Amino acid sequence: MKLGKIIAKTGATILHGSPETEISSICSDSRKACQGALFIAVKGFSIDGHDFIDAALQAGAAAVVSADRLALALIADAFYGHPSGKLNLVGITGTNGKTTTVTLLYHMFRSLGYECGLLSTIANYVGPDKSETANTTADPITINSLLDQMVAKGCEYCFMEVSSIGVEQERVSGLEFKVGIFSNLTHDHLDYHGTFAEYLRCKKLFFDRLPKGAFAITNMDDRNGEVMVQNTQAKVVTYSCRSIADHSCRILEQSFDGMLLRIDGEETWTRLIGAHNAQNLMAIYTTAVTLGVPQKEALVALSKLGSAPGRLENIRAPRGLSVIIDYAHTPDALENVLKTLRDVAPEKELWCLFGCGGDRDRTKRPEMAAIAEKLSDRIIVTSDNSRTEKTEDIIEDIKKGFSPKGLAKAICIADRKEAIRTAMMLAPEGSTILLAGKGHETYQIMGTVKNHFDEREIVKEVSETL
Repeated sequence: MKLGKIIAKTGATILHGSPETEISSICSDSRKACQGALFIAVKGFSIDGHDFIDAALQAGAAAVVSADRLALALIADAFYGHPSGKLNLVGITGTNGKTTTVTLLYHMFRSLGYECGLLSTIANYVGPDKSETANTTADPITINSLLDQMVAKGCEYCFMEVSSIGVEQERVSGLEFKVGIFSNLTHDHLDYHGTFAEYLRCKKLFFDRLPKGAFAITNMDDRNGEVMVQNTQAKVVTYSCRSIADHSCRILEQSFDGMLLRIDGEETWTRLIGAHNAQNLMAIYTTAVTLGVPQKEALVALSKLGSAPGRLENIRAPRGLSVIIDYAHTPDALENVLKTLRDVAPEKELWCLFGCGGDRDRTKRPEMAAIAEKLSDRIIVTSDNSRTEKTEDIIEDIKKGFSPKGLAKAICIADRKEAIRTAMMLAPEGSTILLAGKGHETYQIMGTVKNHFDEREIVKEVSETL
């Protein structure tokens, strides 16, 4: 493809090459430059791509352009032939529930006979083929490359997580979404956005940009549900578990084995539990029927879905212990999970083990402590991904949220493996132990090193000693 065609209407400036230069690949990382490549020099937050132009040319790049983040996204879209327009692209944004919703949509539509793709925090899938992922929302070149692979593989649908940071950094610009979903908005990423209002603005921008032919699906149980879609051109479709909406749900029964729901007047059993998962399931169901799946077919498919990895994952342990692994790493997510475990097993003693990520929003640390104190019988404060912060400093920030009563029922153990061992040894027979924060992750980042750390393996190892 000629350079001039790739960068037309993107605002990019040619620094090397000509509009007639043939381009065989594109990159914004000079280490990925090769013969025939277009190197896109973009000024980032900490690195300026213009400093690596010589390295890209030495690697064989055929052309170099200077671009901002929007232009980068538009170039990627153009180079791969606008792949999002050849798929039914479904994006979800919100603080919690994104991974569960897109993962289960992917599995639901595959079970209905459709070939699908998935772009999520846990992994990317092109049809059945899995690849690892680094960010909730990848860079535009990676996204468009994967969408192009999905088209080539015959996929009809792609389900994608859309983060507020991804929207603000133009990573999803140029993509043609068929459906946009809003799950909820609570405290998170204020280290990046600065204020809650700015965080909301970036989420809302996703819906403001949806075209007329798209659908905007929103959760009416969240106070920002209406705000998100007030300026969208897309057709608005609502869902709720508490109030009047286009599609509604009520929880009739629940246990550790699942929930009985009434959805749009029809009863269905699901293997997921918790009020927050009822809302996730409603987002999934509403998306399915909006995309044309018959109601009964959607409900049957819904009843067959299991939870996403690391989301209320129940591991049976000796002495009747139920060890629950969940990704809850925000105040709202932790509260949702603890409330669910209280509702499902009110007679059991509830232990909460959690930490907070380093180099991230510090203001949520005491908030999570207050929630753990309110809803747990015993608490163990430990490490999460401490990154370049000292774990002990993070724990001190968390402890500021405890009252004297909360401190009395809390234990602080910096080593997370030892913390899990302690919880499983000290918790009374039949207790529920929540391991919050890691979820699907099989690593722990300490300093700048990513170490193998799989809580399932640790629970199994400790179980053998009980």
